Amino acid sequence: MYELIENMPSPESGLKPCFNPLNCVFFQKEFEDVDKTFDQLVMIALKIPRTKVLESNQNYWKGVCRSLIFRFPDDLEILKTGKMIQIKSASRYGGGDLGVNGTRVGRLLTALEKLNS
Repeated sequence: MYELIENMPSPESGLKPCFNPLNCVFFQKEFEDVDKTFDQLVMIALKIPRTKVLESNQNYWKGVCRSLIFRFPDDLEILKTGKMIQIKSASRYGGGDLGVNGTRVGRLLTALEKLNS
């Protein structure tokens, strides 16, 4: 069962911006087939090791990804808004993430590109 997310973002409001660029990455892009792209990104995100789904619906997906050794939690969000997809990956704790969130978003986008090539 999924946990209820309070103040879940809506397609109108979008994802909240990153407050600390040292532990958070935000990406957005317009896609021709936004529904297909959203579904593909969710499928890819579900395959990330140590990821638990917190919320999932037709426009929004949120999971928590945990680090291998210390199990630090990072929130990963994917939102479909109009023709735009927004992706945000942010550490819950600490002032920096050693590049983990940027790598995670980069791998999502690389996997998406491979699916569509």
